[in-house]
Amino acid sequence: MTTRTLTLADIAWPRAGTLQNLALLIGASLLTAAAAQIAIPLPWSPVPITGQTFAVLLSGAVLGARRAFLAQALYLMEGAAGLPFFAGGVGGAAVFAGPTAGYLVAFPFAAAITGWLAARGWDRSRVRAFFAMVLGSAVIFACGLAVLSRFVPPRALLSAGLLPYLPGDIFKAALAALAFPAAWSLVHRRSGIDA
Repeated sequence: MTTRTLTLADIAWPRAGTLQNLALLIGASLLTAAAAQIAIPLPWSPVPITGQTFAVLLSGAVLGARRAFLAQALYLMEGAAGLPFFAGGVGGAAVFAGPTAGYLVAFPFAAAITGWLAARGWDRSRVRAFFAMVLGSAVIFACGLAVLSRFVPPRALLSAGLLPYLPGDIFKAALAALAFPAAWSLVHRRSGIDA
């Protein structure tokens, strides 16, 4: 059985209180909102390619499961309240009745799964960090495709909601697989912390 270890946020703010944790949640939600503005529309799909998913999974790996879940739930509430935080500067609760709703609703769960794995040391190894990101992405795709299937014909579902996004997700997972073990190596060298 693998026990919980520290996350990068735990190292950065070892005795984070309520205000520090709130700052982490707000920061992660704003990072996700900023990443959502990197949006490339696809003419054959109602789902754009965005930077959101990378921010979602990063929040999980940095914050851990509980804080990442809350940060992504906050992001969804901010967007639902009308802030222009969703892809392309869209906001409002109507987004949750549209074709991208499944992807959005999956964000807190994907972040939590990635965070749970990171808190068990998966972000210390290149291979495991890669698979932690892939598992988080799989949650987003599963929920996203389930909702998108109501908006596109079955024969177009994979081309509209999965296949065009896989190369980018593999690249992002590989990037995280390089970055997180390197960050932990730097933490160990600088502080001598064996987390």
